[in-house]
Amino acid sequence: MASPSSFSIEKLSRLIGTPACPLILDVRIDEDFASDPRRLPASQRLSHADDAALAAISIDRPAVVSCQKGLKLSEGVAALLRLRGVEAFTLEGGFAAWQQAGLPLVPDSSIPKRQKNGATRWVTRHRPKIDRIACPWLVLRFVDPKAEFLYVTPDQVEAVADRFEATAFDMDTGFWTHEGQNCTFDKMVAEFGLATEPLLRLADIVRSADTNRLADNPQAAGLLAVSLGLSRMHSNDLEQLQAGLVIYDALFRWCRDATDESHNWPPRTKP
Repeated sequence: MASPSSFSIEKLSRLIGTPACPLILDVRIDEDFASDPRRLPASQRLSHADDAALAAISIDRPAVVSCQKGLKLSEGVAALLRLRGVEAFTLEGGFAAWQQAGLPLVPDSSIPKRQKNGATRWVTRHRPKIDRIACPWLVLRFVDPKAEFLYVTPDQVEAVADRFEATAFDMDTGFWTHEGQNCTFDKMVAEFGLATEPLLRLADIVRSADTNRLADNPQAAGLLAVSLGLSRMHSNDLEQLQAGLVIYDALFRWCRDATDESHNWPPRTKP
């Protein structure tokens, strides 16, 4: 019987990628992590013995704790967090159950270096339109919820990346950029191990809109129109990013749950 203080992998998998996703803590010991150095999407690694890190966990949202099998380490850390006022749960079956279910796992090697505050830092050109909003959404929802995004003048991206230990993306050169017909969003979906049906469907929309191949996808023209509208509504790039996150949240839910649904208002028949 499931414990009232536990999460099923099905429940957690439905929340990942949405604004309602809980804080996901991976407390596997180093040996278990080394045997499969991948993470649950949006999770952060934490030692069960790191009292300072546990004490710093915010109480503003629930936490789900996962060790290798969902047993003593998960139970202990979740209990400590509840003692400190955090609404904390264990993941039923832990990492092993998630892995066995074939659910997405993010390779640790694909995640850029983190700052001292634990966040990854990214930099790209200012005045974003499509890829430079879609990629931050993907990172924030599936890779690093604490990620920092810097928007700077195009000729300063490389220098800022160097001086501020940031990872450049969606530039003419570099690792995180377009490849052939694919855009940077495609690259991230692949490299982060997130090639699920909903995200591949979303990637097709983003690619078609970002590369001006609007005829390739029925939703692409709509995304382009909304993206250009947002860029004119907001002179502040970070405000535009926050507004854009809502757009991609909605598109993701459509891609995941609503592609078969239609809407029609039948015309009124004359009496």
